[in-house]
Amino acid sequence: MIELEGVPELVDPVMVAAFEGWNDAADAASAAVAHLERTWKGEVFAALDAEDYYDFQVNRPHVWLDGGVRRVTWPTTRLSVVRIGEEHGRGRARDLVLVRGIEPSMRWRSFCNEILGFAHELGVEMVVVLGALLGDTPHTRPVPVTSVTADEDLARTLSLEESRYEGPTGIVGILQEACAHAGLPAVSLWAAVPHYVSQPPNPKASLALLHRLEDLLELSIPLGELPEDARAWQIGADQLAAEDSEVAEYVQALEQARDTAELPEASGEAIAREFERYLRRRDPGGDDEGPPHFRGPAG
Repeated sequence: MIELEGVPELVDPVMVAAFEGWNDAADAASAAVAHLERTWKGEVFAALDAEDYYDFQVNRPHVWLDGGVRRVTWPTTRLSVVRIGEEHGRGRARDLVLVRGIEPSMRWRSFCNEILGFAHELGVEMVVVLGALLGDTPHTRPVPVTSVTADEDLARTLSLEESRYEGPTGIVGILQEACAHAGLPAVSLWAAVPHYVSQPPNPKASLALLHRLEDLLELSIPLGELPEDARAWQIGADQLAAEDSEVAEYVQALEQARDTAELPEASGEAIAREFERYLRRRDPGGDDEGPPHFRGPAG
């Protein structure tokens, strides 16, 4: 039974979800949602019953001390609400329902139905699921982010790719399918993480997902220290490549393949998005400084 007595009426709500596990290479997607929670002080209003969905031998609970009292935190999925003011919503307020947790071990259909039950009760207009996968992409270039949907009309309206994937899937794919059956518009944003530097965290990939989310939902997300963390990650990856000649050669081969392929990041449309994002951040309340950085082929 879903009880939402403590949740106020929401304004044009969109649900944004990410799940640790198979769909979350380098924890990039779950870290992006965690950033939204911290930035906009998300208020948790619900948590799914851990015993219904998780194998505790796979995802073990954590024991910790709280003022000398021993407590247990169970693996679960939590829902929170963030309220976005007009200053970050391009002149209009709106709310996000954030879903962050762990890919369930069992009863995936019930899991998705429970999440969709919350979406229905809260009047959610669209679901955006963030994911990250390992790919043959060089760390020296912009992080590729693919935006896909199974909804033909939504693909046309928002200029998204229509999903043609066939093969094994994770909870992201199952949730998107459940949304389609429920008649709820759903989009998946996928960041490609270099497989040779796949250890978490990857703030550069998280940042790319947040930028794409900004464009999709017409938001201006305060980024805090994330850009600096992404630059530090880049330096660390550069050092790794410099210390290993085989890695350096492999990265160079990936760069050549990437640079000779079609580069949507260097298109006029992408550059226009970068400039619009920069203009949105020029107000005194913005957290970015300096001129816009147009992410072209050189990364």
